[in-house]
Amino acid sequence: MRTGLPAGERRDFIQPFSIEGHGVRGRLVRLSDVVDRIITQHAYPDSVAKLLAEMMVLSAVLAAALKYEGVFTLQTKGDGPIKLMVVDITSEGAMRGYAQFDADKVAAIPAEQASLPRLHGKGYLAFTVDQGQHTDRYQGIVEMDGATLSDCVHHYFRQSEQLQAGFKIAAAKTADGWRAGAIMLQRLPQENVTEMAEEIADDAWRRAFVLMASCTDRELLDREIPATDVLYRLFHEDGVRAQKAQGVEAKCRCSRGRVETVLKSMAPEELAELQIDGALQVTCEFCNARYDFPVADFLPARN
Repeated sequence: MRTGLPAGERRDFIQPFSIEGHGVRGRLVRLSDVVDRIITQHAYPDSVAKLLAEMMVLSAVLAAALKYEGVFTLQTKGDGPIKLMVVDITSEGAMRGYAQFDADKVAAIPAEQASLPRLHGKGYLAFTVDQGQHTDRYQGIVEMDGATLSDCVHHYFRQSEQLQAGFKIAAAKTADGWRAGAIMLQRLPQENVTEMAEEIADDAWRRAFVLMASCTDRELLDREIPATDVLYRLFHEDGVRAQKAQGVEAKCRCSRGRVETVLKSMAPEELAELQIDGALQVTCEFCNARYDFPVADFLPARN
């Protein structure tokens, strides 16, 4: 198997690959420092943290399957204890994410029952690609209909895109912090093929799907197992080629200047709600950074 940049040299990466001659390509993603840093910036219960970790690795594997220059965002919104989860990743690999939840309602759910339906309730999953102000945004929305995030994404591809894709996701809290991993397969469309060629391609896709399903959580999460070894174990009989891996980092895009611009666009009554101890206080929902501004810079003095 020929490889590009060895994925084992990175702790957080997206490893593209293709199964030669079968019209199947894929991505293997491992996130360790990225997931752990984003989660530990907040006091998330383990059940919320695990879902957010799955969301982060799912965002990375989906974004890597697209050609875009900008920001890919994955968002869930529901009527359960977890109200909202948002993860976005830039085309350069900068990721951030956060969750909004009702702590009391989350705590009332036993750990063994903390499934996606129990935590999120009814709602939707949305994909957004934003390539800047001079480009139309692309958005896809699918109902949260499934036991896992993978199930919801499968449903989206089946119903909305008419593309064949498969996913395997794992996330866990380890002695070294939170880890997440994913593998995605995508069947490429083929035109003007014979019936026999189509049957061969169908068999190859089913075989690849079964092999992907055999990937264990340990293979996805353990940094001691090189990603190229995982791909070789799964697909070597069919011929697998790994391309150059892309790094991922935890990086928020908030800044004092951006927050100031937002504050200047707000109405006085909205600004008044941000006053604490004589200052306007704004905390970034993603990275938890706090920005303080003098009230006098934004609100007129009272007589």
